[in-house]
Amino acid sequence: MKATELKKLIKEAVREAIQDELKEILLEAVKAPRVTQSPINESKSTPVIPPTPTLSSVEKKQKYMDIIGETALNFTSKDVQKFNPQGASIDTTSPNGQLPNGEVGMDQIMNLMTP
Repeated sequence: MKATELKKLIKEAVREAIQDELKEILLEAVKAPRVTQSPINESKSTPVIPPTPTLSSVEKKQKYMDIIGETALNFTSKDVQKFNPQGASIDTTSPNGQLPNGEVGMDQIMNLMTP
């Protein structure tokens, strides 16, 4: 079967499926009880947005400094946990070096992730 023939068959099948679904939808819409709806009234008023207070550059800077001070963490190299893999005597710095044998436990991974 050629691609064009397959494409034709697919188009026809899709067209038939859509027509069947549309027929069912229209029949349901006709059979559904009619509910009287009141007309919708739209208001054309535009909402009033209060102006944002303007801050001087000094006040803005102070607000940013306050935010940074509240959220900043002072990390140093003392906060880093020591990682001592098994077989630390293995040379990992040379081009032919190997990683040490062993496994890293989930507790070690979780300790690295906690602040």
